[in-house]
Amino acid sequence: MHHLTVRVTATGDGEDALRSLLRWVHEDESLEGRVRGRIGAGSAPEPGSMGPGFDLAQFAVASGLSTSALVVSVLQWRSSLRRPPAVVLSRDGVEVRLAKEAADDPETLRRIMAALETRNDDGAR
Repeated sequence: MHHLTVRVTATGDGEDALRSLLRWVHEDESLEGRVRGRIGAGSAPEPGSMGPGFDLAQFAVASGLSTSALVVSVLQWRSSLRRPPAVVLSRDGVEVRLAKEAADDPETLRRIMAALETRNDDGAR
């Protein structure tokens, strides 16, 4: 199993956006139910606030399913929104900020997938 973290930055409705993303991924038939996700807080609470807000979704991808399939699903979710939030994908210390046009540009998609490829324990690709 490998993991992918999706950070969603949306003014005021980040948690709602994350819940929408979890539903989208859960219902995506191309993922065949082989992705588990949960919402979490990725940062410490702001001074004076009651606690951290939820600003990230963490996904566990079953062996045999590529991270690329999940990335495509996240891009499709983002393109389906009228006002898509900023999205950052991270895996093994590599972070990729999704541009608005990422889903429509095959070269950008290829670079995203290459950046998030699985690495062996010794760091080799």
